[in-house]
Amino acid sequence: MLDFFQSLFRYNPESPMFFNKAEFWLFFGAIIVIYQFIYNRTVLRNLFIFAFSLFFYYKSSGLYLVILLFSIVLDYYVALYLHKSENKTKRKVILIVSITANLALLAYFKYTNFILENIFYLVQADFKKLDIFLPIGISFYTFQTISYVVDVYKREITPCENFLDYAFYMAFFPHLVAGPIVRASDFKAQIHAQYEIAYAEYGTAIYMIMGGLIKKILISDYISQNFVDRVFADPTRYSGFENLMASYGYAIQIYCDFSGYTDIAIGIALLLGFRLKLNFNSPYVAISITDFWRRWHISLSSWLRDYLYIALGGNRRGKLFTYINLMITMLLGGLWHGAHIKFIIWGALHGGALAVHKFYMDYILRSKAEPTGFRRFLGQVLTFHFVCFCWLYFRAVNVDTVNNMLYQIVFSFQIQAVPQMIVGYQQVFSLMLIAYLIHWIPRSFKDELAHFFGAIPDVAKAFVIACIVMLVFQFQTSKIVPFIYFDF
Repeated sequence: MLDFFQSLFRYNPESPMFFNKAEFWLFFGAIIVIYQFIYNRTVLRNLFIFAFSLFFYYKSSGLYLVILLFSIVLDYYVALYLHKSENKTKRKVILIVSITANLALLAYFKYTNFILENIFYLVQADFKKLDIFLPIGISFYTFQTISYVVDVYKREITPCENFLDYAFYMAFFPHLVAGPIVRASDFKAQIHAQYEIAYAEYGTAIYMIMGGLIKKILISDYISQNFVDRVFADPTRYSGFENLMASYGYAIQIYCDFSGYTDIAIGIALLLGFRLKLNFNSPYVAISITDFWRRWHISLSSWLRDYLYIALGGNRRGKLFTYINLMITMLLGGLWHGAHIKFIIWGALHGGALAVHKFYMDYILRSKAEPTGFRRFLGQVLTFHFVCFCWLYFRAVNVDTVNNMLYQIVFSFQIQAVPQMIVGYQQVFSLMLIAYLIHWIPRSFKDELAHFFGAIPDVAKAFVIACIVMLVFQFQTSKIVPFIYFDF
């Protein structure tokens, strides 16, 4: 029994604690029980959630919790100085120091091996990768703290009233390790607000949590383990049709994985009385690549727009620089995802596509009216397939894997064997089809379904939850699959 409790509270690098593990829900159940007695006492409530947030991060990344605490302490005092100081030069220097320190930490953990590997390649020397652990969530909380400091510098917000408020904002566990990236302007006012959640919101929170677990475990993990991972591991062993289906499979896998996480995060936050913004809005119904980035990972795309694209000049210096700024923004966005040439290619493809679409809208179409009918359908088909093509670089181990997949699709499709392959993969393909059909359902209908779930009696809710849990465990793979964006 003692060993069990020790393992429960000790960080295990082989089995970190995340939303898709029973261990987390055991702790969260205890949190909810205690929360009933303190939710109206805001300081105690916030201190309690902050303490659990630190514990949650420790259980996911161990002593790298120190890095998070360093960023919190640094930028809390930086923001206070920026708010009080009227000296423009000193304010700018302090801002640069803060951003540089945060990005330097991120660069060390994410890009040291990449930089050294390229240096050694140029001098034609052997290079052995350093054993550097990437602290989970560092990319997200680094961007979040930068947005806070920049907003205080621009005097768009005032800093948090005390250290606990800022630490709570930064470490709030639902969004800590994989987003969404939360702006202080959206969260600050909630820190001391009285707990208030309508019965319908309570139903919505449960609905989102259950939906997120279905997306992650029932759809994403099953498709990944039983099809997508196998094809990407060795595409030359599979036909072009299987490679094509694997590209469609990964598209829905990464969507269900990442949006599933944020759905759970938003649902958990709502149960605790905090409201986070929507992070995904049916991205595969997008009618253009610009529309896609308004729907995919909204907190990141808006961060890149507001703190990088606009900082580079945005569209203020003419059309040519607008296209260049779009390309630079997406190149850096690609590099943010990982230190590898494949992410640079992924970013370049999206940046180029955004520039081409901007040019098309400015000089060819010359209309801001949304397309309808066949033009709208064609835009959706082209956008979806372009995004799937780009996902190949995102998912593949290297560029050679992408080349092999494309070769198989073009030169070894094996169309005559398609019926047999559909039968052989009927469970995976059926699940993919169901997932896409659900994805393409209009948001108004999904909102009505959430409202309906929220309105049914608690006994009926419990029955639905029990059925979903049983279904999820039926499909759960033997290995717990971490969320994809924990690697970034």
